[in-house]
Amino acid sequence: MHTASLAATTAGYVMPQAWRILSKTGYFLGLSGAIGATVTYATTVRPALRAPQTRPEDTVVLRRRTAAYLAWAGVVLLVAGYFQLAARVARAGKGMPFGDALVPDRILDFLQAPAAKGAWIAQGTVYLVQNAVLVVTAAALTSLFVPAVRRHVDAVALLALPLSLAVTLIGAVPATKPADLDRWLDLVFDQTHIVSGVVWLGGLALLVALAGTRGRLGDGAGLLWADVWRRFSLVAMVCVGAVTVSGLWLSWKHVGAVSQLWTTGYGIALSVKVLLVLGLVAAGAFNQFRLMPRIVQARRADDQSSLLHLTLRHFPLVVWGEVALGVAVLAVMPFISGSARTEAGSAKAVSSTTVFAGGAALVVALVVSLYATAKASDALARRTPTTAAA
Repeated sequence: MHTASLAATTAGYVMPQAWRILSKTGYFLGLSGAIGATVTYATTVRPALRAPQTRPEDTVVLRRRTAAYLAWAGVVLLVAGYFQLAARVARAGKGMPFGDALVPDRILDFLQAPAAKGAWIAQGTVYLVQNAVLVVTAAALTSLFVPAVRRHVDAVALLALPLSLAVTLIGAVPATKPADLDRWLDLVFDQTHIVSGVVWLGGLALLVALAGTRGRLGDGAGLLWADVWRRFSLVAMVCVGAVTVSGLWLSWKHVGAVSQLWTTGYGIALSVKVLLVLGLVAAGAFNQFRLMPRIVQARRADDQSSLLHLTLRHFPLVVWGEVALGVAVLAVMPFISGSARTEAGSAKAVSSTTVFAGGAALVVALVVSLYATAKASDALARRTPTTAAA
């Protein structure tokens, strides 16, 4: 009986085709590599490398690894962007086989299509500009394969950062004016969700890759990496807050009742994603409440051996788990299509003063909780080893 009911309520859900799953997941991986790596380098790695206590030899090693990572991120972005564009062509109009959509002539026809009636700009033009910026971004990143350019990794990363952000923001420009405030908020929260998510995942992936150089770093590298993890924990907290707030808005727009989380195709896919994100948050909490205080204590005690072990062996192991969960989230994303409200026949979500007031209260509560988290982590770090053991 339950199976028949579930089949009836998920009848409106359309399972994405394999090419759609691969192209969308690949595209978000490309954005993670470009946006996440450049933002994390600019906010976390670069400031730590410029600190007075950082050994020049360690700086050279980490800059070289960063340059290689960014160069390959450019390759992934370029390839993923092409397949994502072909996927858009395959889904446009009456649709066509994905293999046909890969043909350059078909892509060119799509990009040159005239604007629809009532549109202020042709949708193809928006994607043309988006992919032009994507190509420039990929070219800037892949230029780091050239040894002479590699010496200017700071300049290239800072150039690619706004360009990579523009790739996703331009793609979200609507061809027709949104009908109401809710539609504008949908666009804003959707991009907030994407950018904060790829910064979080892409940053974790970059730092894990850089931690792999530990065999070539000096004995004092623990101090450098303590600073790196401290800085990134602040970036991650901001991303968690942004992902949570935007995710709550988008979930409210597409899910009309809690039961729809397990009685609709959209809801089931969203539930899987939420569980994976909760796993990411749990791993981050472990880092914040368990590892970061121990790192601070080792740094205060000038215990270089423990500091090196915690920052370059123990911490990266947990982050590897976070990266795996993050990739799983991206793999689930293509399945979150349509709307649970539509599948279940629920009414369309309409905002009101009450909704905005409740949202504001949630934002305040979230900010307070993140602030309390940071303070609790600091308090744990100030405890003496004897007190902690007790």
